[in-house]
Parts: sequence; C-alpha cells; structure tokens
Amino acid sequence: MAEAGIAESIRRGMGDCSPAERKVARVLLSAYPSAGFETVARLADRAGVSGPTVLRFVQRLGYRGFPDFQEALRRDLDERSASPLRIHQSRPPREDASASLRERAAAISVATLQRTFDELSTHDLDRSVDLISSAPGAVLIAGGRYSGLLGQVLALHLEQLRPRVRVLPDDAPARAALVEDMGRRDVLVLFDYRRYEDHTQRLARAARARHASIVLFTDSWLSPIASDADVVLSSETGAPSPFDALTPVLALIEAVVAGCFDRLGDAAVDRMARADKVASDLGLY
Repeated sequence: MAEAGIAESIRRGMGDCSPAERKVARVLLSAYPSAGFETVARLADRAGVSGPTVLRFVQRLGYRGFPDFQEALRRDLDERSASPLRIHQSRPPREDASASLRERAAAISVATLQRTFDELSTHDLDRSVDLISSAPGAVLIAGGRYSGLLGQVLALHLEQLRPRVRVLPDDAPARAALVEDMGRRDVLVLFDYRRYEDHTQRLARAARARHASIVLFTDSWLSPIASDADVVLSSETGAPSPFDALTPVLALIEAVVAGCFDRLGDAAVDRMARADKVASDLGLY
C-alpha cells in the first residue's frame, strides 16, 4: 500500500503546526513541488519565517533534515508522474505468489478503501457536501481522460437531488460559454489524478478568477489544483493491477451523494418524485 504523498501529508498535518510552520506549509503547497527544491534560506524568505522554522517543519514531517526532505520530494515527484507501465515495472515481486486473484484483489482493494476513509477528514467531507448541496447557482463537473467518467457518475446522482447540475461538455464553444457564465454562486467539482491534466488545472484557475467555489477529488499526491480548491477529497490508489484504483473514488462519491441527500431532505425527495412523474408521462419508463 502506497503511503500518502508529501503534499497530502503536509495538508493533513497543518493543524498540528505552529503559525510560523503553517506559513511554510502554505508556500510549499501553493507552488508544489518546485518550492520544496529551493534552498532553506529562499523558502524561509518566501514564507516570511526563519531558517530554523523551515527545518523544524520538515522534522515535524518526519525527515532528518532538509536534504532528506528534498530526496523524498524527488521520489514523490516520480510517483506523481508514474504511468501504469512504470508502476508495473517498479513493483517488487509478489510475496503472495500462491494467493488466488480473488484473494489478492480482495486484500488490496479492502486495504485501499479502508486507508482512504481512515485518512478522510470529516470536516472536508462535510464541507464538500455543504458546498454542493447548498450552492445557489450551478454545480459544474469536469475531469480528465478517465476521471471524467467519475464526474459523470457524480452528476447522474446529483441531478436527481438538486437543479442545475451539469457536466462540462467537450464541445469547445459550449464549455467556454458555461465557464464564462460561472460566478461566486456556483461550485466547480473537478476530478484530477496523477499525470495531472493541464486543461483541468486551467478550469480551476478560471473558476478561481470568477470566485466560484472548487471541490477537488484527487489522489494522495494531490493535484496542483489543491492549492486553489476550497476542499480536497483525496483517495488512495493501490490496486491489484498497474492501474490506479477507482473503487475508493466511487466510495467517496457515494458518501458525498449520501450527505447531499441527507442535507437536502424533503426537497430532494420531492424532486425525485416529480422527476419520476415526468419520466412516466413521457413514457421513458
């Protein structure tokens, strides 16, 4: 099971830091990973703290010193950009060679799912539910090559619970029009996972410029979008194949949907009933 990436470890540990150490954490996350490769003096200057504060911060993260932290950062960077082929090539030989596929897949999948929820912040989950369920404007959803499918799953559920839920279309003029109309009353939900996609990051920057809220689903290495997001829901990626696990993301989606259903209450139930009647009147089912 892969450990949480450095960026996620920084984000999770900020609550235990001193105010000065939190300044270091914010600088590292806002320009991750490049800020971590600067000198101690340069990083301290950017954060407005002393050099010893930077060293205390990396020691709090569990590193012996700044060179040790930077070496871990290099390994983390390799993990963030790893392709499925590289993941396969770098895996050690299986210790459970006699285990069946059923046993191996069950053990890995259950452990990955359990770690995802063990590390999930109750505050972050509740905040994402609050933003999505109570947004007075639209809830717009987008992702990447594979993660876009996850966004569609979320949208299919949310559109039954509340109005104005849209997956951003691939058609350029239609997408541009929706982004141009985005404002502070809207929420943009993004899915972005390692080998992070530039067009998704551009969407986040456009949303932030228009003062929309951002909910980010990502992995434990954290998409660069994390520094712009209002809330981050990260999941572990361990899987029996070289491809990152989708099950934990789907479980997070289901948790968010359950929270939105509870939060919207009778309004959601009434909307579902009205939609069922319309579908029946139209002969859809």
